[in-house]
Amino acid sequence: WYQRRVREFHTFQHYFIQINLSTEMACCKDEAHQHDPAERGREFSLYTRIDLNTLTCLNESTEGTGAGVFKPWEERSDRTKLVESDADEELLFNFSFTGSVKLKGIIVIGGGEDSSPAHLKVFKNSSPMTFDDAGRCADQEFDLQDDKDGVLEYQTRVAKFNNCESLTLYFDRNFGADETRIYYIGLRGEFSEAQKRGVVLCNYESAPQLKDHKTDTKDYNFHGVS
Repeated sequence: WYQRRVREFHTFQHYFIQINLSTEMACCKDEAHQHDPAERGREFSLYTRIDLNTLTCLNESTEGTGAGVFKPWEERSDRTKLVESDADEELLFNFSFTGSVKLKGIIVIGGGEDSSPAHLKVFKNSSPMTFDDAGRCADQEFDLQDDKDGVLEYQTRVAKFNNCESLTLYFDRNFGADETRIYYIGLRGEFSEAQKRGVVLCNYESAPQLKDHKTDTKDYNFHGVS
């Protein structure tokens, strides 16, 4: 009786998860179709705030192609720019922003035919990470769908991704292909310019000591300026 109840519970739980996931995907699709294309482009313009000098993509088959998937929303369907993994299905992006970002959503367009990424781990404000580093717990993880049109947006925990100065995106598996292909990564959120702060160094004395201030003992006259 107990084992039967456990099996029934697991079946119900799986059914509930599938229904919830389908509902979320439907909501994402409806929201994407309701947005004006120009507005959508402005929302996903955080790629312009990436410091390209800091951007690296580990395990890319062709050096420098990882940067090309961060592009305008209007070019998300452009199949001439893509990144493909090399030795296995893993891809790992490290980059900094030119200011502070509140990250709200991510869109990923993959290559289809089992080469689309199936899972994403996101790390905030970490030093440039390696594949070994990315084995630890992420700030947020997503089970991805094969989305060729960019209609699915994966929403972040905004409170967690406030004051975001750098990101690591780790795609650790795909849907079964030997290599992973990504054509577009869109980032939605708010950007704030970095605050420039000057540093003032001051030396304080609790009580000035004459021996610490060497002066010419022959000249004690004050000279006024008229």
